[in-house]
Amino acid sequence: MDKLRAIEVFISLAEQGSFTRVAELRQTSKSMISKEITKLEESLGVRLLHRTTRALQLTEAGKVYLHKAQNILSQLELADMQVQQLRQKPQGKLKINLPMALGLCMLTDVFNDFMSMFPDIQLDIHLSDEDIDLVEHGFDLGFRASSKLLDSNYVGRPLTQFSYRICASPDYINNHPTITKAKDLHAHNCFEYTYFKNKNSWPIEDGITISGSLKVNSTPFMLEVIKAGHGIGFLPEFVCEKALKSEQVVEVLETYKKPQLTLYALYPARHFVPEAVIQCIQFLEQYFARQAK
Repeated sequence: MDKLRAIEVFISLAEQGSFTRVAELRQTSKSMISKEITKLEESLGVRLLHRTTRALQLTEAGKVYLHKAQNILSQLELADMQVQQLRQKPQGKLKINLPMALGLCMLTDVFNDFMSMFPDIQLDIHLSDEDIDLVEHGFDLGFRASSKLLDSNYVGRPLTQFSYRICASPDYINNHPTITKAKDLHAHNCFEYTYFKNKNSWPIEDGITISGSLKVNSTPFMLEVIKAGHGIGFLPEFVCEKALKSEQVVEVLETYKKPQLTLYALYPARHFVPEAVIQCIQFLEQYFARQAK
């Protein structure tokens, strides 16, 4: 038995006073209405209505049940309205995991704009380059820049693409052996990013094994060391783009093919996705679409 439907039928009967009228309103038969009420009474173990040839009368139990049932439906209607309002104007807490470099170098301004547009959403942003389980750590949304397919346990929405750049300072280039091919890097001080999947092998040609005086878990930190002229780094372009434009660093082996990074918005696969998550993803999709024009 669909109890909520049976309650709605009972309230309608109490208000209309007629099986025929309720059957017409609900576009069904009198027998179906009667069966609904009988099942409801059987489930409760009491009689709710006195049925006569002329009229319907509520029993004492029916009067009590009617009052409570009307309150229940009223609360349900209020809950529906509040949830719909949430969809129209998202609010609440949104816990997000962002890669450190992506958050610092690119998405700070984006989330500033998002906060202005959605002031009722409370952001809880964690910057970390470690590959963590979003569900285990209670995240609603995560962002990952990857050149490979991601964990199928999540829904991944691609937002934009980036490439890698091999960077060095002009001073470093002027004071060290010329680099014209990938194997020339063997003679240079090349820095290693701790969380890079390939560790000390840069994905150019068939893979070039590098070595150097720095291993670090932050690409923005690495960029600052590169600017100071201490060595060469393999960086996502969103980290080094401004430094390249300002000529604080220059690109090495520019014509060599390098992996493409796809930025994904990740969220746990589930039937109902919170509206705040949907709005955040759509906001970033629109942002990157504007940037691509």
